[in-house]
Amino acid sequence: MLRATFLHLPGIGPATEADLWQSGFRDWRDLLERPEALGLGAPTRARLANELARSEQALAERDAGWFARRLPNREHWRLYPAFAAETAYLDIETTGLSPYGGIVTVVTVHGGGATRTFVAGDDLEELPAFLGRYQVLVTFNGSRFDVPFLLTSFPQLLVPPAHIDLRFLLYRIGHAGGLKRIEQRLGVGDRSGVEGVDGLDAVRLWQEYRRGSASALDRLVRYNRADTVNLEPLLHYAATELERRVLPGGSPSGAAAARNVPRPPSGPGQPRG
Repeated sequence: MLRATFLHLPGIGPATEADLWQSGFRDWRDLLERPEALGLGAPTRARLANELARSEQALAERDAGWFARRLPNREHWRLYPAFAAETAYLDIETTGLSPYGGIVTVVTVHGGGATRTFVAGDDLEELPAFLGRYQVLVTFNGSRFDVPFLLTSFPQLLVPPAHIDLRFLLYRIGHAGGLKRIEQRLGVGDRSGVEGVDGLDAVRLWQEYRRGSASALDRLVRYNRADTVNLEPLLHYAATELERRVLPGGSPSGAAAARNVPRPPSGPGQPRG
């Protein structure tokens, strides 16, 4: 999808991009080889060729931030799967809904073929350095909850430059509700051993752990890891479906359907379970 994206180029908005697709421009190479079909003057064609060369360079150098700065936030999903190796799936557990009235207890980061969980009072302070290895962040409602919470707890944290919030991405294709409800609806993810556990249970399990229950921490970690690891197949589903809808030959509604969707409810209170 990234090579079929023109939205990051100067002067190209959603409507122009859709027109390019409909006119047979399928990727950067098409645009570079047939610039005269756009009716552009020589100086504009030269600038376009330069931007396309910079796009190729950024992709070759694995610089997801270059694209993230030029794409609208809601279009960061287009970086998948081109930057799969640089993508971190993340979910946090806390003792409250506000970083000023609660703490981060457990954080799992999944990506690059590995999954690591950080625990408060053990190794949570290592999270910022670990997360700094990645260029793309994937969360569910993380733009409203996980990221603000982490930035309050770790002011030095450098969040990956590209952020794909699956809550909003899935809403665009008709899937509202909490994470586990969407997983069940789509038949995606594995919650073996933590079936029925929710956010309130996560708070209780942390409290039990603090009172000396090692088994409570084990269950909390397994729950948090499921919340995190299950984001990967959800992103694959959402990105595949959006690509099918926006590119020619997909859904009859095409790019217009992707643009004309209702806005999801605002606020951090989106159910996570």
